[in-house]
Amino acid sequence: MHFLVSALVSFIVLAGSAFAKSSAGDSVLVVLDPSLKKEDYSKFFGGLEDRGYHLTFRSPKDVHPPIAEYDVPKFSHVILFTPETKTYASDITPQSLVGLLSENTNLLITLSTKQTPLSSLSTEFSLIPPPPGTPLISHHPARSEPATVIPVHVPESPLLSADIPPVWFSGVPHALGSSPYLVPVLRAPAESFASDSVDDSGADALFDASQKAGEGLWAGSQLGLVTGFQTLKNSRVVFAGGVELFSDEYANKVLPDGSASGNEKFVKDIVAWAFQETLVLRIDNTTHHRVDELVAPEMYTINDQIVYTTHISAYDPESTSWKPYSGITDMQLEFTMLDPHIRTTLPPVTGQAGKYQIQFRAPDRHGVFKFVVDWRRKGFSFLQTITTVPVVPPRHDQYPRFLSAAWPYYTGAISTSIGFFLFAALWLAGDVKDKKKVVKTE
Repeated sequence: MHFLVSALVSFIVLAGSAFAKSSAGDSVLVVLDPSLKKEDYSKFFGGLEDRGYHLTFRSPKDVHPPIAEYDVPKFSHVILFTPETKTYASDITPQSLVGLLSENTNLLITLSTKQTPLSSLSTEFSLIPPPPGTPLISHHPARSEPATVIPVHVPESPLLSADIPPVWFSGVPHALGSSPYLVPVLRAPAESFASDSVDDSGADALFDASQKAGEGLWAGSQLGLVTGFQTLKNSRVVFAGGVELFSDEYANKVLPDGSASGNEKFVKDIVAWAFQETLVLRIDNTTHHRVDELVAPEMYTINDQIVYTTHISAYDPESTSWKPYSGITDMQLEFTMLDPHIRTTLPPVTGQAGKYQIQFRAPDRHGVFKFVVDWRRKGFSFLQTITTVPVVPPRHDQYPRFLSAAWPYYTGAISTSIGFFLFAALWLAGDVKDKKKVVKTE
């Protein structure tokens, strides 16, 4: 009976994951600061529920529901809207949040101008926050809003939809470190800077310094406002510099030119990426075999003609299914033993969706080789697969009996043998003489 109950629970969990909007699941824990009202973010939360997510709310100091139980995450995604919180329940620590990422739980984190544990956590992801109390400030374009409420142009990005209008932003920027796993989404305007005062007395000096060093770290478009990070396990985390970005007020607020802001569409796109709805790829299978064969051999022989094939699919959030994907044009295959002996492109096969194939000759080197595909592009799921195969020299009965390059040697050996045979025959024949027998008579 216990086995049947466990099987039924497992089936329900798998079925829920199979029909989830996200490829990682549909359960979301929202940790909401007591200073914030849920009603002020109704468009954001309502949009998530309309897309099939199940939201659970708790305050930072509550212990129920726990984020994880027995080191197993209970939610597929966690949203931290806690800009003012400095103390959390025991299950929310920087270490526990990093542990969630290792278990493929995705995070959406909002920062603030105050020094909080989340500010310290951001440094672990190669973000460099400014000193406390230094929000982003810009006096351009001219507008009635305060200098800390800024319309920001949305750049083109594979994470975002095309032609999103500028978004309203208010909060703290951050500088970007050198980690290759950072995914910049929204940068500060070129004329903006981080300062502890809205007075523009030092703005010119900061702008000039942005072309140099020092204080220029906190000025110009090198500052990030919304930045993603993708781990080696393809879990994702997004850091946003202000929780107001997700508010109804900014979604309804018109831009200085009188047009509607792009906040609602923008936050929908970044959450879709963070929750693994978009740009999610996977390798379904890989095969390899000799030319004119269909089954992978136990080992290859040097100079064999090898065919390597892989099938890749992308997650479609509309149908909640995986579909063949042929949009990668820069994938490479390495055939390596310590160092790559062969590095070649792995192109998509025309007319066969999701199939990538290449044919190459095994190197004239025996040993243990690996087929390696390691494709990493910002914003997309990392694709990696490694298959080990041995490459051996030919067996004794597989070598050719005659080598075309050795015909001069064959000719020399044969001519020498024939000459020796003729010499021996003539020499032996020349020594034979008919001897007459002498008969003695009495």
